[in-house]
Amino acid sequence: MSRIKKLELDEWDQELREMTAADTGTPLEQGPMRMWAHSPEISKGLTAFGGSLKQNRSLPDRLVELVRLRVAFHNQCRSCMAIRYQDGQAAGITEDLVCSLEKPMEAENLSEAEKAAIHYGELFATNHLAINDEVYNNLRKYFNESEIVELSITVAFFVGFGRLAATYHMVEELPDAFKAGEDEILTPWGNESIIVR
Repeated sequence: MSRIKKLELDEWDQELREMTAADTGTPLEQGPMRMWAHSPEISKGLTAFGGSLKQNRSLPDRLVELVRLRVAFHNQCRSCMAIRYQDGQAAGITEDLVCSLEKPMEAENLSEAEKAAIHYGELFATNHLAINDEVYNNLRKYFNESEIVELSITVAFFVGFGRLAATYHMVEELPDAFKAGEDEILTPWGNESIIVR
């Protein structure tokens, strides 16, 4: 059971409902916003920030989704690991590709740019002080400065809010595999997933 009470839609601030299109989404698509809605003004800012990251994205959807899922594994955010976004699927994210994230640096179906971005995301999630000149120079082989800034802000969003979502323990609507014991290490690969918009 979630550690923070989930607000029903009729308890949400109306403007927040409109900003998030919450009335047309499923409970999983409403995600942690069901808890954040307790603080509507802050939630509106988060919605604008998250929306800007997605709407103004120049990085490929496939790359962003691969990084998100690898970070989700390190965060052990069960809802993050269980969800597959439609735009990622439209960009070629298959379960076979997700399985490549078990050992991404050895995967033959990932590009060098994707591996560099995944490596950056992994370090950010596990040992951010190891992100040094070498890591940034490797990113520059594949991305310009604007794309690196976009990647870094996106990864910071995934790490921070993924960890927050993990502490909320929102598992009620997830497939059974993601409801396992809290001390069990889970993966986004090899488990049933849920597609959301």
